[in-house]
Amino acid sequence: MASLNVGNLGEYLREQRRTAQLSLRQLADAAGVSNPYLSQIERGLRKPSAEVLQQVAKALRISAETLYVRAGILDERERDELETRAVILADPSINERQKSVLLQIYASFRKENGFEDGPVIDSADSTDGEGRASGADAPFSTDGSAADTGSKPSKPSH
Repeated sequence: MASLNVGNLGEYLREQRRTAQLSLRQLADAAGVSNPYLSQIERGLRKPSAEVLQQVAKALRISAETLYVRAGILDERERDELETRAVILADPSINERQKSVLLQIYASFRKENGFEDGPVIDSADSTDGEGRASGADAPFSTDGSAADTGSKPSKPSH
């Protein structure tokens, strides 16, 4: 884990607060922290916990992961992976099975490219308990390659 870069975090928080047109007191109230404590965070004098950062992010309506990266709690690549997974899970245009399959494909590509895969975020009921699509709904094997469904491809007609 990287060391905390509190000064950079404080400057970023102040900038986000001003962009949101909130006073220090308004943000402190919305985040459930004291005004002096938030002031000390903004000035780089205090190291907030992940929980406090989450509360502040919620009050500012920004990503908590962004604040974790700024604070040195979370690596940029970890944040990108979490955000990618969250976007897939939040997409209303695809069903739960499709989300599960898409997450499997994403994980297999990350593994193929040498990245450790984070925890599987399972949103589908058509999984086998380990985040893999099960049965006839599984178009891919666990390594990401096309699963053998036993059916032969149809011949194109000329």
